[in-house]
Amino acid sequence: MDFSFSEDELIFRDNLRSFLSRELRPIVSKIDKEGIPHEFVKKASSLGIWAMTTSQDVGGQGASFLLSTIASEEIARADFSMATAVLFLLESGWGYVLDKYGSKNLREDILPRVTAGDWFLGIASTEPSGGSDVAGIRTTAKKEGTKFVLGGQKIYISGVLEALHWGGGHLTLAKTNLEAKHRGISMFYVPTSSPGVEVSKIENMGRAGISSGIITFSNAQIPEENLVGELNKGFYYAMDGFNHARVLVAGACIGAAEAILEIGLEYIKQREVFSTKLKDFEAIAFEAAELKTKLEMAKLLNYKAAWMMDRSPNSDETAMLAAMSKLTAPQVAFEITKSVMMWMGAYGYSKDALVEMGFRGAMSYLVGAEGAMNVMKLIISKRLFQ
Repeated sequence: MDFSFSEDELIFRDNLRSFLSRELRPIVSKIDKEGIPHEFVKKASSLGIWAMTTSQDVGGQGASFLLSTIASEEIARADFSMATAVLFLLESGWGYVLDKYGSKNLREDILPRVTAGDWFLGIASTEPSGGSDVAGIRTTAKKEGTKFVLGGQKIYISGVLEALHWGGGHLTLAKTNLEAKHRGISMFYVPTSSPGVEVSKIENMGRAGISSGIITFSNAQIPEENLVGELNKGFYYAMDGFNHARVLVAGACIGAAEAILEIGLEYIKQREVFSTKLKDFEAIAFEAAELKTKLEMAKLLNYKAAWMMDRSPNSDETAMLAAMSKLTAPQVAFEITKSVMMWMGAYGYSKDALVEMGFRGAMSYLVGAEGAMNVMKLIISKRLFQ
């Protein structure tokens, strides 16, 4: 059993960390206020990290999910608001799905523009009637000649404005057989510029650097060539995507937590109260020890999940490990950020300290993005009792 990275993985991590410290960390406050600059995305794509899990013939790296998890960690270390990490994992996780299940023409039309950083690619699953109940979606797609006509609405969808302004769209789930429940769901690539597609923004508590919003389909006509994979198989493609995305989500939470804990540790080493360094108060020192331990536990669990994704991506054990990672990492990230803010006192609550961005970002993964906490417990418990 070897817990070390390969030499190539170490070189990749170090080079990426250096790039992000120059190009991303200095603009995180601006990102939180104004959004992720498209110029940064294009610059990052030149390193081959955008949709890096996709095949080389469409501009990707064919990267392992372990390497992609390292990248997710590093991006969130630099921007612990989570906004840039969310954009990264959307392209990697759902680029993987389109690459795996999409037709040759669809892949070659969409993915080279995504890997180049020109277009956005996301997932549109959640609806006003419910988020975690994917099988219960109400958006429909009816075949009419050589097109599918979509009607319905998606909500809390990441990247609605990026797709509108940069170009691109979302892998969208719709019912194509109303009687078949999850076996009647198909997946379509829907360009946001399509007639009959309208988007509006929702103001979120955190992750403000990437838009979140509503997509409304009013008789939106989508070419039949935009069907991803087989008819009525979209639910299974989405579950594959969510399993892989959860590993990247956990990586982002771990990277953000690691950066914030480092900031906190440096603060308590320097800060004095009552002529004593904060680190010398047992209550704070012991709390720091516990937080570091929980962080290492979450990291090792997620590395195992990523390792399994590369070896047995469709197994029940892999899905369970991904759910465990998604259950654990956001909670650890939130706990670390909360504690560091409390160590810092009023300063930690201020925008100047930056760590409050991590608090707001981690919360999004506690409330449900890529699956609510209780859904993760449901996945794990089903595996335990099958």
